[in-house]
Amino acid sequence: MNKRAVRILKQWDPFSVGEQMYRAEIEDAVMALQVLDDPSELAKKIRSIYGFSFNKWIPIEKCVDISYKLLALKYEAKHII
Repeated sequence: MNKRAVRILKQWDPFSVGEQMYRAEIEDAVMALQVLDDPSELAKKIRSIYGFSFNKWIPIEKCVDISYKLLALKYEAKHII
């Protein structure tokens, strides 16, 4: 699941700087995915992670979209086990 989550986050590229620029943020977002199950809470955490690192603001709607994709992946993985 983590590898798939990393792929999703690499493709996201919210600041259009290239996927290689988000290594630490992706790691933090995947860790947040492990403990959060609410899409709004995950979106806020992702927004905080990326916003802090790049000192830029991301619209919450973009973060909610990615949080739903990540949580769908998480629930899919849980049902396979």
